[in-house]
Amino acid sequence: MSRRVVRQSKFRHVFGQAAKADQSYEDIRVSKVTWDSSFCVVNPKFLAIIVEAGGGGAFIVLPLAKTGRVDKNYPLVTGHTAPVLDIDWCPHNDNVIASASDDTTVMVWQIPDYTPVRNITEPIITLEGHSKRVGILSWHPTARNVLLSAGGDNVIIIWNVGTGEVLLSLDDLHPDVIHSVCWNSNGSLLATTCKDKTLRIIDPRKGQVVAERFAAHEGMRPMRAVFTRQGHIFTTGFTRMSQRELGLWDPNNFEEPVALQEMDTSNGVLLPFYDPDSSIVYLCGKGDSSIRYFEITDEPPFVHYLNTFSSKEPQRGMGFMPKRGLEVSKCEIARFYKLHERKCEPIVMTVPRKSDLFQDDLYPDTPGPEPALEADEWLSGQDAEPVLISLRDGYVPPKHRELRVTKRNILDVRPPSGPRRSQSASDASLSQQHTLETLLEEIKALREQVQAQEQRITALENMLCELVDGTD
Repeated sequence: MSRRVVRQSKFRHVFGQAAKADQSYEDIRVSKVTWDSSFCVVNPKFLAIIVEAGGGGAFIVLPLAKTGRVDKNYPLVTGHTAPVLDIDWCPHNDNVIASASDDTTVMVWQIPDYTPVRNITEPIITLEGHSKRVGILSWHPTARNVLLSAGGDNVIIIWNVGTGEVLLSLDDLHPDVIHSVCWNSNGSLLATTCKDKTLRIIDPRKGQVVAERFAAHEGMRPMRAVFTRQGHIFTTGFTRMSQRELGLWDPNNFEEPVALQEMDTSNGVLLPFYDPDSSIVYLCGKGDSSIRYFEITDEPPFVHYLNTFSSKEPQRGMGFMPKRGLEVSKCEIARFYKLHERKCEPIVMTVPRKSDLFQDDLYPDTPGPEPALEADEWLSGQDAEPVLISLRDGYVPPKHRELRVTKRNILDVRPPSGPRRSQSASDASLSQQHTLETLLEEIKALREQVQAQEQRITALENMLCELVDGTD
């Protein structure tokens, strides 16, 4: 008589729990635009949500601690002339966020640590290069200031945000609308899915498709793809009969899937959120009221179903906290921010453990906020794995770091320095350099003065409100 052996896994008993009502963010008018992005992004300092806005596109940025009801006059980030379709926090600077819009532009914003008094309307830089709506954004995982955007013009552009320049433009690799783009762990390859039903692995610096698989999922609905820790590709899509399906593929052998599982007949696109530290993938369908999660291993059947977190309300979007923003003392291995029609609700995934000590096996070293490469180094062909940090003592976000944009002036082409260059010319250039540095110092001092005044005005307004409330 054979006995079924239960698979050993420390993640078998992971369970999800919605936060208490006072930990939610209430009264947020979540965007109603029909687009298959997550509408919500989060990092250890801020929560950002695309919202409804008259006369253009906007999103709201809230400090994580600002739970409860959000004032209807809370400042927004506005600047786009059409709806915002996607937003993404910079992995190397928790105060920098990029937004993509129907107005064909990408904007990069610096978010202050204090609460602004009025709407933020001036981006650090506007990136213009797409001819149609821009619906996908993704920062490079290891190189500083490298941002990818994909638009309705079927073009992928990779930007250097520090200079505003286009590093690479991949404009003839996709014949139809791009549905998703994902970097691998060191940013040397891209996995893309497209309306032509083809899954592609692309080397962006060579501008070549390294491998491709037609009809990884046979249905016409959009596919999604993410790289796994083992270098495989995890995909979600639809069968010919419109059943939702998940797949695992080896890019070195695209002929047969490593795993292929049918799921259900719901029509919402499944958004995969992958955690490389635990190799767990969480599937959140727009319009679903559940989060299903699976562990990806090297043993058959390779994709192991763990559990489902279910709730009553359908989700409009979902934010996924990076590992460094989790509470390690509570054995929290993932935290989601679920968008409802008028609120955002945190959902915590926990591994049940009795000990309060740091659990080394749950928290291996994880990517930190320091980039491993500069943009020019990456473009020249260098690759580097993410710079890892330990979560043993918890993670404290670094203080506000300013993103400096230095645009190169193509008209300012000076002659090469040679032996004929006179001493006076050299002195003049040194003098100009000194003047520029003095001006930059003065601008920095003025900016700090303005920020201090804004904080003072905010404090005075709060005192005035308290006085008015007291007299009532």
